[in-house]
Amino acid sequence: MNREELQAYLGGLGSSLTFEEGGEWINLFVDPGQFRELMEKLRNDEQLAFDYMFCLTCVDWKTHLTMVYHLSSTRYRYNIVVKAKLDRAKPEIQTICDIWRTAEFHEREVYEMFGVNFIGHPDLRLLILPDGWEGKNPMRKDFEDPVNMIKL
Repeated sequence: MNREELQAYLGGLGSSLTFEEGGEWINLFVDPGQFRELMEKLRNDEQLAFDYMFCLTCVDWKTHLTMVYHLSSTRYRYNIVVKAKLDRAKPEIQTICDIWRTAEFHEREVYEMFGVNFIGHPDLRLLILPDGWEGKNPMRKDFEDPVNMIKL
């Protein structure tokens, strides 16, 4: 499939999907309530076969958080970016670590740095920061560090 055919095929996977124009790869937004179902389809659909998740991160926009997932199909050489907008007050989304094992590590990092709760994650605890940093979320733009006087 070329880019236009791939985007049309992806558009048929869910009614709430929207696409972001521009960029090297197809960027699509999904509602967090339909996120898990979409990710399973992307992995298991034989026409897509997104078998490699090579990046998972979060972006703080001050008004909301956006989860960002980079997926690749090693069979077809497709690359896409899946994004989900989360409520800043209670950011949560379903885990995908049982779909792509590499997500387990990345979800733990986003949990401690941004405070995103990954529903169903088997081991959601601090990864890098020492004990006592639970809930401080140092990558959020409202984080203040009085010792180092960091304020974003």
